[in-house]
Amino acid sequence: MTPDPQQDVLNQFNAVKDALAIAERQAGRAVGSVRLVAVSKTHPPDRIRPLLAAGHRLFGENRVQEAEGKWPALRREFGGIELHLIGPLQTNKVKEAVALFDVIETVDRPKLAQALAREMEASGRRPGCLIQVNTGREPQKAGVLPELADAFLLDCRDRLGLPVAGLMCIPPVAEDPRPHFALLAAIARRHGLDLLSMGMSDDFPLAVANGATHVRVGTAIFGRRDHGTPLPGA
Repeated sequence: MTPDPQQDVLNQFNAVKDALAIAERQAGRAVGSVRLVAVSKTHPPDRIRPLLAAGHRLFGENRVQEAEGKWPALRREFGGIELHLIGPLQTNKVKEAVALFDVIETVDRPKLAQALAREMEASGRRPGCLIQVNTGREPQKAGVLPELADAFLLDCRDRLGLPVAGLMCIPPVAEDPRPHFALLAAIARRHGLDLLSMGMSDDFPLAVANGATHVRVGTAIFGRRDHGTPLPGA
């Protein structure tokens, strides 16, 4: 029998949903209380449509230009889509990002926050914003350092008026993610933030146990990208 890539994606998606439900139960949380961001970066529309046809509406993309190439048409085809930017955002792409995305999960530096505030004021469109925290203090990774997160968050919210909804992190690959999840949750509690985007294909059950409200899963649903390695964030 010839393999059906679309059915494979749907099967993998259902397996992730089942695993997420188990993690919720084990954490004493209501099934369905944690939202699944299906990370569709690097994957074409024909691999995304099976999930849309099955009723899933929450997706994550890593790059503005790639998202511009596929999501406007998918939105015309399917209603109610919620699209998150989960990759680094350059200031020269802020206008496009504000127009296209419903949530920007990677607000991580003053220059970007200021550009977002200007564009939101100019356009009247206000996608939700998450502050990305570099919990592992990794020099190669985006995100505000934990010791600077409180001041940066307050500046974004109180001075710039950004719609800060929560926090996001990507723990170091080789470390136990639980301390990083706990650190992010503690910062969120200090500021009364409800949304925690944390947990990916390899560790989302641990993220659920540590308070995640959103988990970002790409590889476990769509498989690895063409040259065999998943991009960070899924």
